[in-house]
Amino acid sequence: MKKQLVKNINMLFTWLSVFAFTQTFKGAQKNLVRNALSISVFFLFFISSQPSYAQKSVTLEDIWTLGSLNARGVPGFNFMNDGKHYTRNERGNIEQYDLLTGQKVTTIFDASVHKGKDGFTAMSSYEFNKDESQILILANSESIFRRSSKENCFVFDVKSKALKSISGNKKFSNPSFSPDGSKLAYTYEFNMYVYDLKTSKETQITKDGQKNAILNGLCDWVYEEEFGFTKAFEWNSASDQIAFIRFDEKEVPMFSMEIYNNDMYPAAETFKYPKVGEKNSVVTVHLFDLKSKKVTLADVGSLNDQYVPRIKWTNQSNNVCIYKLNRHQNDLTLYNYDTKSKKASVLFNETNKYFIDIHDDLTFLKDNSGFIWTSEKNGFNQVFLYGMDGKEKVVLTPGSFDVIRLYGVDEVNKKAYYLAAEKSQREHQVFEVGLDGKNKRLMTDSKGMNIAQFSSTFDYFVHNNSTINTPPTYTVKDRSTKAIRVIESNTTLSKNLENYIISDAEFFDFKTSEAVQLNGYMIKPKHFNTNRKYPVFMFQYSGPNSQQVTDGWKGSNYLWFQHLAEKGYIVVCVDPRGTGARGEEFRKQTYLKLGHYETIDQIESAKYLASLPYVDGSRIGIYGWSYGGYMSSLCILKGNDVFKAAIAVAPVINWKWYDTIYTERYMRTYNENMKGYDENSPINFADRLKGKYLLVHGMADDNVHYQNSVEMSNALINANRQFEMLYYPNKNHGIFGGNARIHLYTKMTDFIINNL
Repeated sequence: MKKQLVKNINMLFTWLSVFAFTQTFKGAQKNLVRNALSISVFFLFFISSQPSYAQKSVTLEDIWTLGSLNARGVPGFNFMNDGKHYTRNERGNIEQYDLLTGQKVTTIFDASVHKGKDGFTAMSSYEFNKDESQILILANSESIFRRSSKENCFVFDVKSKALKSISGNKKFSNPSFSPDGSKLAYTYEFNMYVYDLKTSKETQITKDGQKNAILNGLCDWVYEEEFGFTKAFEWNSASDQIAFIRFDEKEVPMFSMEIYNNDMYPAAETFKYPKVGEKNSVVTVHLFDLKSKKVTLADVGSLNDQYVPRIKWTNQSNNVCIYKLNRHQNDLTLYNYDTKSKKASVLFNETNKYFIDIHDDLTFLKDNSGFIWTSEKNGFNQVFLYGMDGKEKVVLTPGSFDVIRLYGVDEVNKKAYYLAAEKSQREHQVFEVGLDGKNKRLMTDSKGMNIAQFSSTFDYFVHNNSTINTPPTYTVKDRSTKAIRVIESNTTLSKNLENYIISDAEFFDFKTSEAVQLNGYMIKPKHFNTNRKYPVFMFQYSGPNSQQVTDGWKGSNYLWFQHLAEKGYIVVCVDPRGTGARGEEFRKQTYLKLGHYETIDQIESAKYLASLPYVDGSRIGIYGWSYGGYMSSLCILKGNDVFKAAIAVAPVINWKWYDTIYTERYMRTYNENMKGYDENSPINFADRLKGKYLLVHGMADDNVHYQNSVEMSNALINANRQFEMLYYPNKNHGIFGGNARIHLYTKMTDFIINNL
C-alpha cells in the first residue's frame, strides 16, 4: 500500500514538472483549456489509483455494541504438572495444548458426550486434582456477589471418562479437592460439608448455618469485597483436617435494595452490610478432624473487633497459620497454631503507622526453613525471606521501588519471581532473584507494561506486553527469556485501527504549586493545531494505590477517549497523591484525609492545563467512576472556578455510608475522625455547585449504594442547584448487561458535547 502511494506521488511530481516547463516556453493562453483538462484527467487518475485509505471515527457502537475494536486476550492458562502443557475451556470442552508448539494434544473432556446425563448441561469452569486424575466440573453458575457464586458440581475421571454428579439439584459454593484427591469440601446453605469420592458419603460438618446470621466457610459481604476472597476454608497437606472461618453476622446491620422485574411489587434483596463504625461479623477459626469427626475452636486470643483476613496451612500438616488484624488495620499478627497441642505461638508481627494491606504473598518453603513475605516496612513494597522464628534473613528486592506482585518461588532452583516498577513508575517489568538476594535478572526488557504467567515448574512463562498505544502481545518464553512462539499478537486489531482516526497518547509530568511532581498522559485531536484553543476532558480514578497513568493498553477507555478527541477534545489523565508505584509515603499521605490531597492535585492539574497555550481554560471537565466519581464530585464543588462540568458514576458521597473494612483502613471511624470525613464529603459542599453535573448510579449497586446519589440529589435540591441524574434499575456497581453500557456512554458523550 505504502509503495504504491509513493509511486503515484512521484508520478504526480514528474507530471507537474513537465507542466511547469511547458507553461514557461509556450504560449499559455491557447493551451490553458487543454492543460486544465489534462490536470483534471490526471488527478482523476491519481485519486482512482490510490488504495482505499479514508479513515473513520471510532464510534460508540464500535466499542460497546459491535466489539470490533476489542483486543484479543489469552484466556488464563491452566498449566499442567509437567510445565509443558496447559488446558483451556473452549466452548465447554477441556482442551489440552502443547505450550511450546501451540498444537492441540487432545480433548480431555468432551461436554457433548455427557450432555443430559445426571443433569449435566454445560460446563462453567473446572479444576484438576493434585495428580490430574480427576477434574472438578462446575455447571450452571449463579452469581451471589462480586466474587462469590454457587454451581452444580460434577467429578470427571480422566482415565475412565466417567462423569459423576455430586450435588444433584443442589448448588455448592467453593467445592475443593483434598490434596490426595479422595474427597471434596464445600459449603451449602451456609454450612460446611465433606464428600468422600470413594464411598459417595457426605458428612455435614456444621449445622448452624443460616442466611444473614451464621456463615461457615463462606465469607460475608465485606470480607469478600475488601479482603478479596470467598472460600473461608483450607485443607491441610495430609487431607485429614480442614480449617475454616465462621462468621456470626447476626448483629451486623441489614441493607436492602429493591429489584424491579415488572411484577406488581418490587422484590427486596437484603443482606448484611457493615457501614463505618457499625458492628462487623464476629469471626472465629475452627478445625474439623476427619478421623474423629469433631470440630474444635482454634484459640488465638480475643477476636473482639479483630479481623481474620487469611488462614493458610504451613507445610507441616498439624500447623495452620492464622492472620489476626486489628480493626484499625495497622497491627498484623501471624499465629502458628498447632492442632495437636491446641496452642498458638506468634510466628510474625508487623505494625505500621498508617495501615497494612492484606495480600497473598505468604509462601512457606517446603524444607520448613522459612517463608517469603512482602512488606512496606522499609518505605517501599519489597520481598523478604524470614526464618520460621519470625526473624528477617534477606531482603530479596532492596531499593527505592515498589514490587507490584510476587509471582512465586521456584524452590528447586532457589529463585523468586516478581513484578516491579523499578525502571519507571509507569512501566512494570518481570524479574528473577535468588533466594539469597543475589543474581537479580530482568526477564522482560520490552517497553511498557509487562505481565507474566509462569508454568508450574517455572521453566516457561507467557509474557504479556503492551504500551498505551499498542495492543497486547502474548509470547511464550523459556527460563532464559528466549521467545519460543507468539500466541497472540493482536495484528488484526492493529491493522483494523489503521482504518480509524487514532491519536497517540503522550506522557507528561509537571510540578504543582506545592512542588509535587505528578504524572499524566494526554490524547490530542488527530489534526491538532497549536494556534487553536481546545476544551479538556479529564479522566481519573485517584483511589489509594491505584494507577491509571501507566504505559499499558487501556482498552475501551482508550477507544472512548479517541472518540472524544476526534470531536475536538483533549483528553487528560493525571495520577494524584495517594496513587501507587511511588513508595509508601506518596501513597499513604492521604491517610485520614481521603479526597483532600487528591482534589488539590486534580485542581492543580486543571490549572496547569489551562496555562498551556492551546487549552481553553474556561472549558475543562472531569469524569470518574466509583472512587473516581467521588473525586469528580469533589472537584466540581471545591474547584467550581476551574471545572465547568463533571460526571460522577457510582460515587461515594459521604464515607459514613461505605463499608467498615475499606473506609476505616484509610479514615478510621467517623467518631474518631469527624473532621477528615466532613471536610472531604461532597454532600457537605452541594451549595458550591456552579457548573454542569451529571450523577449516575445503578439502583442495585451492592457495593457503593444508590443511597449515596439519592442523598446527593437531596442536598443539591435543598441548595437549589440544577443537575442531571441518570439511574439504572437492577444494575450493580459495574452498570453492564443488555444495552446499559452503550446507553450510559451515549449519555455521557452527549453531556460532554453539550456542556464543554
